[in-house]
Amino acid sequence: MAEAATGFLEQLKSCIVWSWTYLWTVWFFIVLFLVYILRVPLKINDNLSTVSMFLNTLTPKFYVALTGTSSLISGLILIFEWWYFRKYGTSFIEQVSVSHLRPLLGGVDNNSSNNSNSSNGDSDSNRQSVSECKVWRNPLNLFRGAEYNRYTWVTGREPLTYYDMNLSAQDHQTFFTCDSDHLRPADAIMQKAWRERNPQARISAAHEALEINECATAYILLAEEEATTIAEAEKLFKQALKAGDGCYRRSQQLQHHGSQYEAQHRRDTNVLVYIKRRLAMCARRLGRTREAVKMMRDLMKEFPLLSMFNIHENLLEALLELQAYADVQAVLAKYDDISLPKSATICYTAALLKARAVSDKFSPEAASRRGLSTAEMNAVEAIHRAVEFNPHVPKYLLEMKSLILPPEHILKRGDSEAIAYAFFHLAHWKRVEGALNLLHCTWEGTFRMIPYPLEKGHLFYPYPICTETADRELLPSFHEVSVYPKKELPFFILFTAGLCSFTAMLALLTHQFPELMGVFAKAFLSTLFAPLNFVMEKVESILPSSLWHQLTRI
Repeated sequence: MAEAATGFLEQLKSCIVWSWTYLWTVWFFIVLFLVYILRVPLKINDNLSTVSMFLNTLTPKFYVALTGTSSLISGLILIFEWWYFRKYGTSFIEQVSVSHLRPLLGGVDNNSSNNSNSSNGDSDSNRQSVSECKVWRNPLNLFRGAEYNRYTWVTGREPLTYYDMNLSAQDHQTFFTCDSDHLRPADAIMQKAWRERNPQARISAAHEALEINECATAYILLAEEEATTIAEAEKLFKQALKAGDGCYRRSQQLQHHGSQYEAQHRRDTNVLVYIKRRLAMCARRLGRTREAVKMMRDLMKEFPLLSMFNIHENLLEALLELQAYADVQAVLAKYDDISLPKSATICYTAALLKARAVSDKFSPEAASRRGLSTAEMNAVEAIHRAVEFNPHVPKYLLEMKSLILPPEHILKRGDSEAIAYAFFHLAHWKRVEGALNLLHCTWEGTFRMIPYPLEKGHLFYPYPICTETADRELLPSFHEVSVYPKKELPFFILFTAGLCSFTAMLALLTHQFPELMGVFAKAFLSTLFAPLNFVMEKVESILPSSLWHQLTRI
């Protein structure tokens, strides 16, 4: 509300300035003439007759010149406003009115102080060349059989797109297979199973592999796709852990005997990490959050180099559920580093912790009167940082847009990542009193801080322009993909364009139909001055003629 009210007041004040300037330009000569007429020591009837005679003597050329001049002035202002907006990202008239009129009217601009105090330390270090549309595995992806399929049974909608499932199939072939699988019958069957498009064919292949041998990847496939509940999936993952741990220990002893054994050990490592992570996620889903936290910590200690799996994001979500905010801060201190890739989970969790310190007592009205305190300013800057990284998240957190099931893959800084984050973290924001209120009051201010054009960045590398296309491939068709809220044209460019078009149309009509437009202009002016004529007649009828004559002389 505060942001919306502030923006409305800024536009209103600027509109007053612009309207005054334009009207003064157009009606300058008419006002001078009226002032001259009223100073003539004649009776009011004579003054009115003089005005009427002046209007009757105006030729169509005068109206053409008047409207043409107005159109030319509006056009020049429009060209200048558009050039200034393209170069600086803001309206010149709006900037002047906010900078000069607002202090006179008692307004306080807190955004300037926020801008001046915001650090640009991350800016230079984060402007590395990155793959704009790189798709990442969703760290918090759901289980196909126990969650995605149940959604399909209930609603009849497919929550996963073919593109998303195809990416998952590629991941499974990368992490769960190796070149030596053809030497082991069960692994050879699973190597073909991961390439199958038909879910039933994959499940049948997994059962066939288990008939030959205790195959960890076969248990994984059944836990992901055949199990209809999380409890069933956990049971299958425990069986997969038993088989996978044995394979890992055997390959660990042979990993230095050749490239073939190294590839097999790498595959067994990926399988083991995947199983332990999914077991921790099962424990988290079943309400055993502390157990899940312990499993994730142990996994991160055992395999510290496998940061590509982003297990710390699972850990952050579980710690937030336990409301262990000190532990959350400790994890952020390790992973919210300049050299590491950012994510919505990192940025928005950092913003939530800073908002938590001030949100319970935050009031937009009080903040506008006294200004922001240091803690409030830090919280606002953290929110601005998070919104700049992913501008789609606030609409889901504030429930301005409906959530859907998150996809199995996400595009960082895209709508898919925003859905995945909000799906699991909305409850954590609601649990912190006033956090959503603070987000609601401040998140839109980010777009006034980001440099324009969009090729520039503020705290991060420039926002990628291909997120919308990739998100449409990742998200189901029934979901309305959120597009980056690009800066809209300022009110005054639209106002000036409309004014220029209107006056140009008047000039054209006056040139084509001078007599008719002259009649319309005289009728308009007569209507405009009718209230003044009525008041003057009433005053003349009330006051004595001698007194009125003396007033007109003055």
